Amino acid sequence: QVQLVESGGGLVQAGGSLRLSCAASGRTFGNYAMGWFRQAPGKEREFVGAITWSGASTYYGDSVRGRFAISRDNAKNTVYLQMNNLKPEDTAVYYCAADRFGHLGNRVAAWMYDYWGQGTQVTVSS
Repeated sequence: QVQLVESGGGLVQAGGSLRLSCAASGRTFGNYAMGWFRQAPGKEREFVGAITWSGASTYYGDSVRGRFAISRDNAKNTVYLQMNNLKPEDTAVYYCAADRFGHLGNRVAAWMYDYWGQGTQVTVSS
């Protein structure tokens, strides 16, 4: 069992930056690949990016590649999403999720993930 809690969301102007954190409970955090998804009102949940259990590999959705970066600290049971050059279309609730297939990281479908956080709101003003 893994419990996830996101933090770091808020209101930022276009062009600004935010860093989201996802704190995990459970001794097996290091076994999981971790993903970030987002969902805007009226839209489907969208894959943002993911990182393998070791942190050696990361994958990103087309809309954020080059602007967002995922990292993790297994000693702190935490995964991060650094978001730069934010745009109004990045406005959404952001979720972290854990995937028991930790050696992968390119699993972009939400149903593939086993555990989810409650989400944190990110709002980007123009």
